[in-house]
Amino acid sequence: MSSTSIIIRPAADADLGAMTEMYNFYVRETPITFDIAEVSLESRREWLSHYSETGRHRMLVAEQLVTERDSILLGYSGSSKLRPRPAYDTSVETTVYVHPAHHGRGIGSMLYTALFDLLSREDVHRAYAGVTLPNEASVGLHRKFGFKDIGAYHEVGRKFGRYWDVAWFEKEIG
Repeated sequence: MSSTSIIIRPAADADLGAMTEMYNFYVRETPITFDIAEVSLESRREWLSHYSETGRHRMLVAEQLVTERDSILLGYSGSSKLRPRPAYDTSVETTVYVHPAHHGRGIGSMLYTALFDLLSREDVHRAYAGVTLPNEASVGLHRKFGFKDIGAYHEVGRKFGRYWDVAWFEKEIG
């Protein structure tokens, strides 16, 4: 796959179907997200409304152009509000999801590169990320981007009949 045919851009309403389908794969098949029931397109529409093309809270997609009119959504990444109280405003939580058919191709790195470039121009002091364990690929990606381990919540989520740990990572921005 040539990276020249991949575009990183802000997510749009037209992406919601593919984004929801991708997310629901992770809901059904993995402990990566602690949602245990598939999400609806309507709930994802409300979710996407929390993001903007400017500011701290962004949602980006990686799109591969197939023809002039057709493309494939390869993944998405975003930065969201860490906590609801105003003193947390300069901190964000980041996430990245890559379509399972496109793992290992650098899509997550492309998305995080673009996201952190944008965040470096905003009033953002720290980024945080939670990773359900085990997940060597996600832990590696976060360390590659300068995230430091800051601890773990042990057996914090129950899914698929077992408890899962979540490792927490922190990165200075700007």
